[in-house]
Amino acid sequence: MKAISLFSGGLDSQLAVCLVKRQGIEVEAVNFKAPFFGGDQKMTQAANDLNISLKTIDISEEYMDVLRNPKYGYGKNMNPCIDCHGFMIRKAGEYMQESGGSFIITGEVLGQRPMGQNKSALGAVDKISGFRGLILRPLSAKLLPPTIPEEKGWIDREKLLDISGRSRVRQMELAAELGITDYPSPAGGCLLTMENYSKRLRHLLQLRPEAKPHETEVLKHGRHFRLDSRAILVVGRKATENEILLKLADPDDYLFKVTTHPGPTSLLRYFGDPEPDDISWAASITARYSDAANLPRASVKVWQPKEEPRVIEIRPMPREQTPVTV
Repeated sequence: MKAISLFSGGLDSQLAVCLVKRQGIEVEAVNFKAPFFGGDQKMTQAANDLNISLKTIDISEEYMDVLRNPKYGYGKNMNPCIDCHGFMIRKAGEYMQESGGSFIITGEVLGQRPMGQNKSALGAVDKISGFRGLILRPLSAKLLPPTIPEEKGWIDREKLLDISGRSRVRQMELAAELGITDYPSPAGGCLLTMENYSKRLRHLLQLRPEAKPHETEVLKHGRHFRLDSRAILVVGRKATENEILLKLADPDDYLFKVTTHPGPTSLLRYFGDPEPDDISWAASITARYSDAANLPRASVKVWQPKEEPRVIEIRPMPREQTPVTV
């Protein structure tokens, strides 16, 4: 008998695995990776510590459709939690069928997140997934209707738990009992729950509704400026971001760098038709964040990844005229 665990590496998902494993059931973990979550190295270590195999599946392309059109809407930011959980459990169920598993387990706790983990929301998740009855939530199982694994005696319901609410006291007590000492804080690692990132993503999808996963990578880095509805300018804040922007540049993007003084690399990405002053505008902001900011003029190199660079002379943008970042 094998169960497939929807595994984040967090405390709740680790505890769910332990509760099922100690009933003599093999557990295999799956983690789903997209530009907004997944693939954390600590998660791999957590799976190793629990002595379970871990399968990481990239769902980036499919997930963009979930993100653009969530049936149950968004949370506080751009997080479509109910649709997201349902989608992930569906993908876990598909993997379960391929790998010879019998049911799915998750670390969800009833009432831990008022909007996404109440009984109604969990019911919606089950419906979306297409695997209703085969989804076991070991930490709250006694507060939920019996699942097929419990009804068929694959697992003993009495050895499962009745945890609810946002307190983590019982989870931490159980972790100490099981010898689990290394687990992340409950803040979570999903960028879609973060206000600033969500603003950038919402703006990107307004400019380019059909945006591909790789186009969202630039949202994680730098200072962002909007150029009306036709472009965004991303200005690196440190050397590592400058290098990342160089790597993320598409052939049609423009890159900027002050030639005579230390300063950022900037990336200008268009979503509409360019206008004559755009290059000067982007170069001026780039110079404003360089060591040439207080000079009357600055030399800025401008280039596209597959084109020869040119140098333009511009006035660094005064602080009081610099647009507000996104």
